[in-house]
Amino acid sequence: MSERVAAAAARIASSLAAAGIEQSGREARLLLGQALGLDRAALLTGQDRELTRDEESRLAALVARRVRREPLSRIVGHREFWSLEFALGPGTLDPRPDSETLVQGVLDTLPDRRAAFRVLDLGTGSGCLLLALLSELPAAWGVGVDISPEALHTARANARALGMADRAGFVAGDWGQALTGHFDAILINPPYIPGGEIGSLAPEVALFDPRMALDGGPDGLGSLRRLAPDLARLLASGGVAAVEIGAGQAQPAGVILAGSGMAVAPAIRDLAGVGRCLLARLK
Repeated sequence: MSERVAAAAARIASSLAAAGIEQSGREARLLLGQALGLDRAALLTGQDRELTRDEESRLAALVARRVRREPLSRIVGHREFWSLEFALGPGTLDPRPDSETLVQGVLDTLPDRRAAFRVLDLGTGSGCLLLALLSELPAAWGVGVDISPEALHTARANARALGMADRAGFVAGDWGQALTGHFDAILINPPYIPGGEIGSLAPEVALFDPRMALDGGPDGLGSLRRLAPDLARLLASGGVAAVEIGAGQAQPAGVILAGSGMAVAPAIRDLAGVGRCLLARLK
């Protein structure tokens, strides 16, 4: 007799918990839904449904990936960010709620969200920061820059899926070096993990996020030092740059930005109380 949905959910939750995965029950249900092609409501009403052999095979493969600590978002192929759904790829960082602090930080500085703002996202990855901000600014347009062709492919696909392909362009580049012009808002989530600490991160991050999107050099601030002059050069008068930082980096990161001629506001804290975003303007 084939396994029933309820029994499969309990068994998978136990396996995930043994692998050190929090919220194992929730993730078990999501993996079941992915394997069976069912939403949460259908799973709840189909607890006594027997799995077919094909479904059991698909489910086993998904569970094996999660037990190896591949993030659930990468297994299902997408992540929700700013209430929008973003496809992920091997060349993109997995967006996290902490980064929404940058989007809100910029929005809070804008006097009129209907204006035709020019937005730049350096190291765009999946395009989540740029597209989340554009979703709140109907007359704005923006450019996302990334050195990874894989990331740019994913970002363009996300812009099309979200109906913003006509307002968002994506170009290959090394930070802002090849750009000219001025932007009203610049978003940057640079690599800021000290290289020697990456191995101590959760396996979901250390093993599956692109290392080039994590490794900020010996002190985590190497990328910021490289891109800070571009920020000052590309930021429009009256514009704002939002920079994501790691815990404890507000003071040294602020010094770097100030050294490029920018005035830096106190760090904006994320939901965990960590200083996560620095807002900088031209002096």
